[in-house]
Amino acid sequence: MSIRRLRRNPKILGDVNMVTEDLKNLYYKRLLPIEKYYSFHHFHSPSYQDADFDNKPMVLVMGQYSTGKTTFIRYLIEQDFPGSRVGPEPTTDCFTAVMYGEMEGIIPGNALTADPKKPFRNLDSFGNAFLNRFQCVQMPNQVLESISIIDTPGILTAAKRKLSRGYDFPAVLRWFAERVDRIILLFDAHKLEFSDELTRAFGALSGYEDKLRVVLNKADRVDSQQLMRVYGALMWSLGKVFRTPEILRVYIGSFWSEPRQVCEHYELIELEEEDLLADIRNLPQNALVRKLNDLVKRARLVRAHAHIISYLKQEMPTIFCKESKKHNLIYQLPVIFTKIQQQHRVPAGDFPDCTKMQERLLGQDFSKFKTLKPSLMASLDKLLNTDIPKLVPLLQQQEQRKKSLHGVLDGEFLGTFRPEHYRRDPFKELKDDDSNEKDFDEWVVERYKPKYDEIFYNLSPNEGKLSGTKVREWMSTTLLPKSVLAHIWRLSDIDGDGMLDNDEFALAVHLIEGKLEGHWLPRELPSHLVPPSKRLSTVSDEE
Repeated sequence: MSIRRLRRNPKILGDVNMVTEDLKNLYYKRLLPIEKYYSFHHFHSPSYQDADFDNKPMVLVMGQYSTGKTTFIRYLIEQDFPGSRVGPEPTTDCFTAVMYGEMEGIIPGNALTADPKKPFRNLDSFGNAFLNRFQCVQMPNQVLESISIIDTPGILTAAKRKLSRGYDFPAVLRWFAERVDRIILLFDAHKLEFSDELTRAFGALSGYEDKLRVVLNKADRVDSQQLMRVYGALMWSLGKVFRTPEILRVYIGSFWSEPRQVCEHYELIELEEEDLLADIRNLPQNALVRKLNDLVKRARLVRAHAHIISYLKQEMPTIFCKESKKHNLIYQLPVIFTKIQQQHRVPAGDFPDCTKMQERLLGQDFSKFKTLKPSLMASLDKLLNTDIPKLVPLLQQQEQRKKSLHGVLDGEFLGTFRPEHYRRDPFKELKDDDSNEKDFDEWVVERYKPKYDEIFYNLSPNEGKLSGTKVREWMSTTLLPKSVLAHIWRLSDIDGDGMLDNDEFALAVHLIEGKLEGHWLPRELPSHLVPPSKRLSTVSDEE
């Protein structure tokens, strides 16, 4: 294959960005002209911009206050982020976009909406009342290299429902719901309450149930009988709010890095955690599919909108009784929807919500509406029937080449070790001027090794090593989450033989004790924690 052909057809190069560029070009060429011609943005969401196609997958975390939203984010990235506060009262009072950045910092809302590289420019329509409660936290973190996370204010309970936020909270939620890849909705197993604001928030998520994942958090704090009753009550309440024949799955878990309480359903919590985290870590792999799906969904809505506007324009009188005819058409909008379905074979599911459409039509001047333009509709049909189907095979090839987030069980979901971020860290490598080479030659675990060796030999090693099964059984007694223990195992099994000798086991116990004291774990093992017996092999591996 010649270089000239590769340049002429760059998709062959397997660059995933080319698929994104194709989607972007199709939107600007086929769909955006129709949106502008029929004033789609006055009735529905604003137009897409480059950042909407180029941004990383986003996860929206929402729920009532004190359900563990911020703690859930800290659990995913295994790191505090600037401005985060945790407490039983409503501590998160703003929308916070947690994103990757080389330098740690906070960008306020007004500056954020002016940045063309961020997918938040259209949020300026919500005004200063919202932008003063919106910020972006940028920080170096391995998980954030692949996904971005949106933290939200706690949804008010019935006791606080009279308080006003100063902006349209459900409308902001819907704006994010349209653009994110996953919505995590957290409930507290101790206080299951459906307030008015929570019900309105559910309304904002209508149409995006495929992105929604419901989590019953803090499940280790209740016994099995209480958990069964709370789970049943939650399912019943969700069934009343989301009136769909499909039942939403509810994940049961306790999403934080601290030891869990002993309970009969401990194993169930571990399995549910693995399922949810597997779903999240696959988001980068499925990002292009989601963008394609959203583009098709938007194109179908634009087609239905164009037919509605054209029909209303045709029915309007030329001179007299315009206002009365306008109100009559708005009143008969459900009948008009049915006529359009029959005449133009537009599926009923493509139409917007009739009540909301009637409300928006009240403030519009029907005389400015446009009739159906065949060339634009032909372009839209080509997008849906020809252009998009051509992209699907290429998209599947690209998705096979893309890498997803590293699995939680491999420990990569547990964050990046940044010593400069932490005031106290037993794993931090000292670099003071007074330290000499002798200090670095000393293994910091050595002083505790007699205690660790006693545990090691009590577990009956075979030929000087403990099998993975024995170590896993002992580690499970610490009640740390499986994901944390898996990361400790990966750090400790330095030679990668699936077993631990006495030095490796001592290192594992040292890391566990540090974690139980509340310290972060390193992403990679610092040199001062490598046992002296393993340092030579580590150096040779690097070479």
